[in-house]
Amino acid sequence: MSTEQIPSHRQQPGLLDAVAELEAVVAAGDDERFGPVLGLVGALFGPASPAERVAAGPRLAALLPDAPPFPRSHLAMMVGACVEHGADPVACAGPVLAGLRGALTGVELLLRRWAETGGGPLPDREEGDPAAAHERIADPARLDEWHAHLAVVGWWTLHLWQQASWAVYSHPEVRAGARASGVTEVLVELLGRYAGEQHDVKGLVHLALVLDDEPLLVLDRPTGTGYLLRMSGLSDTFQLHTLLADVLIGGGHLPGVPQDPEVVALARTAFLDGRRVIATGAFNLVAPDGSWIWNEGTPSDVPLLDGVRTLVLEPLPYGRSWAAGRFIQEVPGDLRLERVLDPAEAAERLARTVPGHAVDRAFRQDPAAAGPE
Repeated sequence: MSTEQIPSHRQQPGLLDAVAELEAVVAAGDDERFGPVLGLVGALFGPASPAERVAAGPRLAALLPDAPPFPRSHLAMMVGACVEHGADPVACAGPVLAGLRGALTGVELLLRRWAETGGGPLPDREEGDPAAAHERIADPARLDEWHAHLAVVGWWTLHLWQQASWAVYSHPEVRAGARASGVTEVLVELLGRYAGEQHDVKGLVHLALVLDDEPLLVLDRPTGTGYLLRMSGLSDTFQLHTLLADVLIGGGHLPGVPQDPEVVALARTAFLDGRRVIATGAFNLVAPDGSWIWNEGTPSDVPLLDGVRTLVLEPLPYGRSWAAGRFIQEVPGDLRLERVLDPAEAAERLARTVPGHAVDRAFRQDPAAAGPE
């Protein structure tokens, strides 16, 4: 018998063996063994094959709801790592985003009780003491021990849930499913309730709100023309503004100065190399009701009219410029023209919109009152 045929009784466990052991630990409710076995999963992740990482992702994600609260966030990070290495993001997303919601709910509880117990500096998750925070906020009449524990867990682990959620939200199919199911709406509302130095949530909000393969109807008031476009991967309205100018002015459909090719490339797929490249505004972006669409927002701010996001272009009331690029560098952006509306259709669509002059007058009277730009 060759040495290749001799079975080894001292084989090192593989990643999927460790995942199976973790599944058994969770099924048994053995919280004391959870941490060490999760550590074994992490140690075996590096040498694992791509196929093992792909297979491990959904299995680990399925354990999240029943994992102990504090180490659950580290398990979520492992799920995110599997997704980054090719695991099915849709199969992994549900438990990860549910965990993010739980952490955000915990943060909200901690913030409320912190204010009720005297306020002051919030706990430092690097140097602060979770036990001391728990003791301060727990109160049988206001917040029982278990919910106080979840509040502390949420505060100390939110950054880990953000990273795991980033991994799944980086995929268009997850964004589409989470938006359709209402998950993104709930998460963005919860994220919007908290903004602080210790948890920077702006990037995750922008990523969650990215639209993919989304129709966009654009009406140009000065020329009375209309255009149906389709956008994907646009993480901020500065980016949308740049690409609108490229497609419509650069494409010869509207008068104006075309965007610098480098500015356009940075809005689509190119990466910044440390230089500051300046983009300039070409239009005022206005909603059908006459309110302004600010560049600091996201294309999801463009409202739906008859089921299609509809944007009106008006002359710039004042010069605008900004640093070129994409708010989320990892996501490439695209905007393409599908058709030019015939004059009668464009006129009919424009007749149902309101000019943005009311806001324009407010700006001329008090520029600070008009908005953030």
